[in-house]
Amino acid sequence: MTARVLMVQGCTSDAGKSTLVAGLCRWLHRRGVSVAPFKPQNMALNSAVTVDGGEIGRAQAVQAQAAGLLPHTDFNPVLLKPNSDIGAQVIVHGHAVANMDARDYHHYKRVAMDAVLASHHRLVERYDAVLVEGAGSPAEINLRDRDIANMGYAEAVDCPVLLVADIDRGGVFAHLVGTLALLSASERERVAGFVINRFRGDIALLQPGLDWLERETGKPVLGVLPYLHGLQLEAEDALPQEITRKPGARLRVVVPVLQRISNHTDFDALRAHPDVDFRFVRADEAHPPADLIVLPGSKSTRDDLAWLRAQGWEETISRHLRYGGKLIGICGGFQMLGRFVHDPQGIESAPGSSQGLGWLRMETTLEARKQLRRVEGTLALGGVRVSGYEIHCGISRGEALDKPASMLDTGEPDGALSADGQILGSYLHGLFDQPQALTALLAWAGVRHAAPLDMHALREASIDRVADAVEAHLDTTTLSRLLSLPTEVAPCAP
Repeated sequence: MTARVLMVQGCTSDAGKSTLVAGLCRWLHRRGVSVAPFKPQNMALNSAVTVDGGEIGRAQAVQAQAAGLLPHTDFNPVLLKPNSDIGAQVIVHGHAVANMDARDYHHYKRVAMDAVLASHHRLVERYDAVLVEGAGSPAEINLRDRDIANMGYAEAVDCPVLLVADIDRGGVFAHLVGTLALLSASERERVAGFVINRFRGDIALLQPGLDWLERETGKPVLGVLPYLHGLQLEAEDALPQEITRKPGARLRVVVPVLQRISNHTDFDALRAHPDVDFRFVRADEAHPPADLIVLPGSKSTRDDLAWLRAQGWEETISRHLRYGGKLIGICGGFQMLGRFVHDPQGIESAPGSSQGLGWLRMETTLEARKQLRRVEGTLALGGVRVSGYEIHCGISRGEALDKPASMLDTGEPDGALSADGQILGSYLHGLFDQPQALTALLAWAGVRHAAPLDMHALREASIDRVADAVEAHLDTTTLSRLLSLPTEVAPCAP
């Protein structure tokens, strides 16, 4: 089976599918191959705004960067954004079509598959290669019927599949053999090989297991990727678990982990900055001392506002402000800072209104039309450039907006800066990503002459590290054959 489409599926969630696809995209891109990423169906609250005015999963935006492309809705035609334990907002080709529970969405999958195949055909016509990321695991028996995310898609377009497993979590051979055993005969046939991810140690000690795996399954191991520490690549949805201790940090920043936190990747630059001691604070954890508290975005603003109060954050933030601490609200977090959040149409939850935290003189009304746009402007702090993207249903109004946090190049104001200078609110995701804006925000929060940090450059370096590992550790000859590409491809001119 040779094709211009190659799919990466995982034995588990977080097996490394997103990272591997990004690495494969960069590997091909820097050899002059026109390549596009693709994820038929994604479930994530981390999304990015595309050049055609829609939204897709952030992982596909990173993969597009790896391929030298701007993000486009065809790279992720179906995006599910959970707004409860049993339901999600369904986004097709970048725009919300409905809120559905799991049963309703199951019946909708036939329509969703049409959207997936339409995007697939456009990409295959335009690019030399398409690298596809599956979702979760293809061995989820309860999800096999009408599957559009894994083998259902692969069977529909007749593409080969790589199966990746994470050895660091243990049980890698059971994951691979068990997943293969749960596939149908035709699905097993299209698995072209295995990739083992996140290995650390002496590869010679692993070799007997690799030999056994190939004998047992009749499938080749196409390579073992090393554990790459310190990658700065945006996650699909899972919050980072590790806490990086920074003895020289000069600023303590904490972010409450809301139940429906969205775009937590907004804080990647703060997590990476050497001057910042950053903490996500989860449910029922003690609230640590902080110099800056940031309220993140939310897919269910009123419900998360109630959760915030139940967790005691209103009292914590009041005390924090009394002692001179700084506070930032981003998107839904910005809306919470006002006097009320109104949802008369039940856009995010049951129709009604919630009293806000009241620290900014404004009110927000959720409306059916979602704001989706990439923006640039000038930050009020220091007059430096800022850029990002907006994804929100709420429209905020009130006198607090008379002193905006930034002025967009369109001539529109964004957000608010309180009269006493302690509180800043903004609708901009990516607020900390521009180096000058990050430096200005850290100076406002209390760190003068902060070390420079360029998040885009860090992501580029991480993508290159993954691509280097692909070249060094995977069977690129077989990968090229699976994509119907020459085994030797001329590199891009510098």
